Amino acid sequence: MMKKRSISASKASLVLFLCQMISALDVPLDSKLLEELSQPPTITQQSPKDYIVDPRENIVIQCEAKGKPPPSFSWTRNGTHFDIDKDAQVTMKPNSGTLVINIMNGGKAEAYEGVYQCTARNERGAAISNNIVIRPSRSPLWTKEKLEPNQVREGDSLVLHCRPPVGLPPPIIFWMDNAFQRLPQSERVSQGLNGDLYFSNVQPEDTREDYICYARFNHTQTIQQKQPISVKVFSMDSLNDTIAANLSDTDIYGAKPVTERQPILLTPTGSTSTKVELRGNVLLLECIAAGLPTPVIRWIKEGGELPVNRTFFENFKKTLKIIDVSEADSGNYKCIARNMLGSVHHVISVTVKAAPYWITAPRNLVLSPGEDGTLICRANGNPKPNISWFANGVPIAIAPEDPSRKVDGDTIIFSHVQERSSAVYQCNASNEYGYLLANAFVNVLAEPPRVLTPANKLYQVIADSPALLDCAYFGSPKPEIEWFKGVKGSILRGNEYVFHDNGTLEIPVAQKDSTGTYTCVARNELGKVQNEVRLEVKDPTMIIKQPEYKVIQRYGQVSFECIIKHDSTLLPTVIWLKDNDELPDDERFLVGKDNLTIVNVTDKDDGTYTCIVNTTLDSVSASAVLTVVARPNPPFDLELTGQLERSVELSWIPGDENNSPIKNFVIEYEDGLHEPGVWHYQTEVPGTQTTVQLKLSPYVNYSFRVIAVNEIGRSQPSEPSEQYLTKSANPDENPSNVQGIGSEPDNLVITWESLKGFQSNGPGLQYKVSWRQKDVDDEWTSVIVANVSKYIVSGTPTFVPYEIKVQALNDLGYAPEPSEVIGHSGEDLPMVAPGNVQVHVINSTLAKVHWDPVPLKTVRGHLQGYKVYYWKVQSLSRRSRRHVEKKILTFRGNKTFGMLPGLEPYSSYKLNVRVVNGKGEGPASPDKVFKTPEGVPSSPSFLKITNPTLDSLTLEWGSPTHPNGVLTSYILKFQPINNTHELGPLVEIRIPANESSLILKNLNYSTRYKFYFNAQTSVGSGSQITEEAVTIMDEAMASRQIDIATQGWFIGLMCAVALLILILLIVCFIRRNKGGKYPVKEKEDAHADPEIQPMKEDDGTFGEYSDAEDHKPLKKGSRTPSDRTVKKEDSDDSLVDYGEGVNGQFNEDGSFIGQYSGKKEKEPAEGNESSEAPSPVNAMNSFV
Repeated sequence: MMKKRSISASKASLVLFLCQMISALDVPLDSKLLEELSQPPTITQQSPKDYIVDPRENIVIQCEAKGKPPPSFSWTRNGTHFDIDKDAQVTMKPNSGTLVINIMNGGKAEAYEGVYQCTARNERGAAISNNIVIRPSRSPLWTKEKLEPNQVREGDSLVLHCRPPVGLPPPIIFWMDNAFQRLPQSERVSQGLNGDLYFSNVQPEDTREDYICYARFNHTQTIQQKQPISVKVFSMDSLNDTIAANLSDTDIYGAKPVTERQPILLTPTGSTSTKVELRGNVLLLECIAAGLPTPVIRWIKEGGELPVNRTFFENFKKTLKIIDVSEADSGNYKCIARNMLGSVHHVISVTVKAAPYWITAPRNLVLSPGEDGTLICRANGNPKPNISWFANGVPIAIAPEDPSRKVDGDTIIFSHVQERSSAVYQCNASNEYGYLLANAFVNVLAEPPRVLTPANKLYQVIADSPALLDCAYFGSPKPEIEWFKGVKGSILRGNEYVFHDNGTLEIPVAQKDSTGTYTCVARNELGKVQNEVRLEVKDPTMIIKQPEYKVIQRYGQVSFECIIKHDSTLLPTVIWLKDNDELPDDERFLVGKDNLTIVNVTDKDDGTYTCIVNTTLDSVSASAVLTVVARPNPPFDLELTGQLERSVELSWIPGDENNSPIKNFVIEYEDGLHEPGVWHYQTEVPGTQTTVQLKLSPYVNYSFRVIAVNEIGRSQPSEPSEQYLTKSANPDENPSNVQGIGSEPDNLVITWESLKGFQSNGPGLQYKVSWRQKDVDDEWTSVIVANVSKYIVSGTPTFVPYEIKVQALNDLGYAPEPSEVIGHSGEDLPMVAPGNVQVHVINSTLAKVHWDPVPLKTVRGHLQGYKVYYWKVQSLSRRSRRHVEKKILTFRGNKTFGMLPGLEPYSSYKLNVRVVNGKGEGPASPDKVFKTPEGVPSSPSFLKITNPTLDSLTLEWGSPTHPNGVLTSYILKFQPINNTHELGPLVEIRIPANESSLILKNLNYSTRYKFYFNAQTSVGSGSQITEEAVTIMDEAMASRQIDIATQGWFIGLMCAVALLILILLIVCFIRRNKGGKYPVKEKEDAHADPEIQPMKEDDGTFGEYSDAEDHKPLKKGSRTPSDRTVKKEDSDDSLVDYGEGVNGQFNEDGSFIGQYSGKKEKEPAEGNESSEAPSPVNAMNSFV
C-alpha cells in the first residue's frame, strides 16, 4: 500500500448512494426493486481513523457494508493480510465485517496495536474502509520527585509546575487542595493551558501546603495526583523584623517594602511566537503576565478585526478562543498586558493549515450498456492534497485494464461501458495533515422497464390546484414515458400538462372534468409496461361565514361562528386556536359544531381566535380578534399641590382602561367637618386630563377622590387624597327657594332652604328674616333665628302680599344683601257664588254650562278655578225616583263655561257652580234645572221563542232596560236558513210598543228561522237582539222516522255516527288547543242581518254589528273581502259578536257544533232558556 494512503469513512448508506447518481439513470428508492438489482458493495459503517480503545475491554473494530449479492469481508493489519482464523482471540460477526478482539479473556490490547483496513467484496467490485489506527489508552503515574517548599516574597510572581505524565489521550488538568476543593482562581491566580498554576503576584493569603495538581484520564476513568506543593509568602513587615533581630544596631539595613511593578509576561516568553492550527479546529492563544497591580489583558488582531460570533475570551481574558478557524484567520494576534505602571505585549503569528476537505466527492454512477459517465474527485487543503485513484482497492495503475475507462487527474471518464465495467473506485486525497478516502461505484445494468407506482392508485386533489400523478419507473436503458387519459384515449400533449423527468404527470390547474383514469406507458429497447391511476377532483373547503371581530364585557358571553362548506365526500375537522396555540383547558370554552362559545369571559381571554378546517386534501382558516373590555381600574396616587384659600390643584395617575378608552374623570369631595362619610360631586374632566384646578369653599375639611368613566361604566373610586381644611369667611350666598305662604287666614309662614354645611363658610350659622307689607309705606321687620328653615309671622290681614328676604350670617359676618320675594298671608274661603248660570243642551248626552266670574276681592285667596256639581233627578220615561249620585267637574283658572258629557237621554238634571281657592270652595249658586231630549233605546232585555208547531212559533220579549224616550214600536225581521246555511227572503213586521208577545203563523215545517228584534223611539231604532228556532216536522214523516228508529240496523248506524262525531269532537278540541285556525266567514255570512252590512269603501262609513248587550261598531279591518274569506285578526271579533260565548264549540273547518240546537247566540240578561232542541234526525241533518 502507498505511503499516506488511507480510506475515509463513508457515511452513505445503500439508500443514500442511490440518490447520488449523476448519470442519466436514476434508481428509485423502491425496496423490492433494490432487492432485485445487482449492486457493488458500499461501506455503511466503520470505526474512526484514530481509534483509542480501553485496554481493559474487548476491542470492536466496525466494518459494515451492503451490496447485491451480499459482500464478503477481509482485513489487513499493518498492510498485510490479517488471517483471523489463526488467532483464537479474534472473531468476525456473522453477515458482517466487524472484528471482535477478546481482551477480557487473557488478551493484551498492546498486542493488537496497528493499522487495520476492511475490504467488502462481491462479484461487482470491492469497497475498502479507512485505515483504522488502533491504540490502547494510557494513564501512567507521576514519577517520584522531591518538591522543595516555595518561599516567595509578597508581591513577586510565582509559577507552580504540574508536568503531568504523558497519557493517551492527554489528561485534563485541575488544581485542588487536600479537601478535594478546587482552588479559587482570578485575574491574579489562574491555570495555564499547559496545566501550570500562575500567580501574577503573591499575597500572604496564598500561603498553604496543599497545592495539588490532578490529571484526569477520561478513557480509563482514572485520576492521578501529584505530590502536594508548599508555598510560603513572606510579608515585608515580618521579613524586616527577622532581619533586624539578626543585625547589630550599627547595621543599616532593611528589606525593601512591597513595590509596584510593571507587567512582564510569564507565558509565552519573548516578544513573538508562532502557532499553527488546522482548518475547522479551535484556536487557543494564551498570555499570562506578572505585575503589581495585577495586569489586565487585551487582545487585538493586527491589520484586521477579531471574527464576530466566533471569538470568545476565557480564563479572565488571558485566553483568546476562536472556533471553526479558516485560512482567513491567519495573521498576527497581539496580547497586551497593562497596569498603571506600564504595559508589555506579545505577538503570536498564526498560520492556519488544512487537512484535505472535499470540494466534490465522487458519487455513485449507474449506467446502461453503451452509455458514458464520469467520476470526479476534487479536494482542497493546505498544502494542496495529492489525488490518487484505486479500483476495487488496488491502485488504478496496476488494476486490470478496462478499455472504457480513462483517468484524467481528478476525473475518471467512462465511454461505451459494458456490464463487465462494474467496479468500486476509491479516491484518496492526502497531504501532511491527513487524508480523505471515498468509495464510489460504477454499476452497469441492463433492465427492462418497470413501473413502481401501485396499479389503480387513487389521487385526490382540490379543484383549481395542481394534480401530480406518479409514474415511478426504472429501466436500463432509461425508458421513455407517455401518458394517456382513459383506456383508449390519445396521448396527452399540450400546455395544460407538465411532464417531469421522473415520470410524473402534472396537471397545473385541475378541474372537475379532469377526473378520470390515466395510463402511463414506459418503454425501452428491452420491453414495455403500462400502469393505470385514477384522479378525483374535489370541491374546495370554504368558510362561508367567518368569525368576526368581537368586543365583549368582562364576565359576558361571546360566540365566534365558523360555518363551512365542503365536498360531500370529505370529512372535515374543525380546530380552534387562541393566539396560534391550543385553546386553554378550561370548561368555559365550549366548542360546537360550527361555533366557539366562551362564557364568563375574563381578561386573559383577550386575543386572536382562529378557526382551522382540515380535510385530507386541503385546509382553510379564518381569524377574528376578541377584545375584552371592562370598567377602568380606579386612578391612584392622588396628590394635592398649590393649596390656596379658595383653590387647590389635584393630580392623579389613571388606572388600566381595560381596552375601553377613558372618556372622563369624575372628581368627588368629602366634607369631613360637616358631613363625614358623604361624598359629593365636584366636577369632571376629559379622559386625557390628569390634573384639575378645583374651586374651594371656606371652612371645609376637603378630601377628594377620582372615578374613571369609559363606555362600559364607572370605575371604583380611588383612595381618598390627603385632607385640606380651608379658612373661615363670611357666607358667600343666602338661602334659596324663599317663600311666604300663610297656613291660616291671619299668619304668614316664611320658609327657605337652609345652606349646606360647606356653604356656611364658618361657624355660628344663623339667618336674618325680614318682611313688610307690599304697597304700604312700612319699615322692615327683622328677626335673627338659629339654623332653621321656617319662621311664622302672626296677626296678619287675610291674603295680603308681603315683601320677604332672608339673609345668612355667621361668626365672621353677613352674606351679601339678599333679593326680595313676594309672598301672601293666609287664605280664607271665597265669599260669593258665581252668578247668571245658564245651561245649553247640545244633544241627548251633552250639555254646555255658562256662568259669570266672581269679583277677585271676594275670592280671598288664589283663584284655582270653578267646580260644577250636577246630578240626575229622574228619567222622563219612568217616573220612579232613585238614589241621587252627584258628579263634579273642575275647570281650572278663570274659565266661565264648561261641557257636561255622559248625560242620559230623556232625563231631568240639576246643577250648581262654586268658586275654588287654596283654602277651599265658596258657596254654591242656585240649582239650575235642565232636561235632555229623547235618544234611541237599548236592545230589548230578552227574546224567547217557545211552543214550536208545524207552522208556527211563539215569540216573547222584554222591554229595553234603557228606553231613552217613549217607545213607539218594535221591529221584528226573520228569514229561513236551509241545510247549506243559505239565507232565505227577509220578512219585516212592526209591532205596537205595548205588546210583549207574538205568535208567528204560516211558517214552513221542519225549517230553521233566524230572528232580528229591536225597539224604536221617535228618534230611531235601537240595537237589535237575535235568536234562532226550528218548526217541527209533520206527523207522517215523524212516524216513518220513528219506524226507522226502531230498526236494529238504524240503531247500529246511529251508534257508529255518534262514535264518529265523538272522535271528530276530540280531534277538533286537540287542534283548537294547539292554536288551529277556523275559517268561520261562511257561518257569519249565513247568519248576518242582510240590512246591517258594511257599506262600500267609497261611502267612507262602516255599518254596526251588535247584539242585545253590546254596541260595537265594526273595525275597518273587519270588513268582508271580495274573496269572502275572513282574516285571522277578524275571526275572533265575528265569533264574539255572533257566537254563543263560552258555550260555543267548533269543528275543524271552523263551523259550530250544535249551532242549530236551539240555544241562543247570546244569553239574555234575565238568563231565559231558548226553545226546545229539534229531534235527533234534525240534529243529524244539521251536519249534512
